[in-house]
This record gives sequence, structure tokens and C-alpha cells, in this order.
Amino acid sequence: MAGKEDMSLSDFEGGRGGAGGGELEALPVVKDLESVYDIPVQISAVLGKTNMQVSTLMRLNKGAVVELDRKVGEAIDIYVNNRLVARGEVVVVEDRLGVTMTEIIKTERA
Repeated sequence: MAGKEDMSLSDFEGGRGGAGGGELEALPVVKDLESVYDIPVQISAVLGKTNMQVSTLMRLNKGAVVELDRKVGEAIDIYVNNRLVARGEVVVVEDRLGVTMTEIIKTERA
């Protein structure tokens, strides 16, 4: 199959369903993979994107609003090492922002 296939979190939760289905089950520890568990990865949650000219960027002041290509409530993209791996929603955890994954993106490698 070429391209990508979208999978929901319920596919990884033992069929318990998505929202309100509980915590993700931990994957079994595979002895051969233990050496990679401590490798750091960069995770980015992209709220949206926009394009603008440098002259417009230079005119922005404190409090300026930059319009993004997403609508309120639309899923955000979650990247691991610059590769799209999931979509999710912004959540508040105590006084910090977080992301909850709602959809895992599976891509075929060449």
C-alpha cells in the first residue's frame, strides 16, 4: 500500500474504543530493543502554519495576531524527529499546555 494509513487510538487500546477508553496499555519490553529506549527524540506539536513576507513580519508588534491555517477545534499535528506520527488536541495539565493524541498516523517506508 502506498501513502499513509490513518489509525485511531482505539487500534492500540485493545479495542476498548477511543474517547473515555482509558490509558494506553504499555507495550511489552522486548530485550532486543532495550538499547534504544534511552535515545532522546524531539517531539513537536504544530498548532498551524502561515506564510508572510519579511516586511510584514518586521511590522509585527507585541500583541499582534498571526492567523494560522487551522480552525478552532481542528486537530494539531504531532511530529517526532520532524516526521508526522499523530494528530491530537491541546489540553491543559495544571498550569501547562499538553497534547493528547487522538489519531496515530502510520506511514509506509520505502
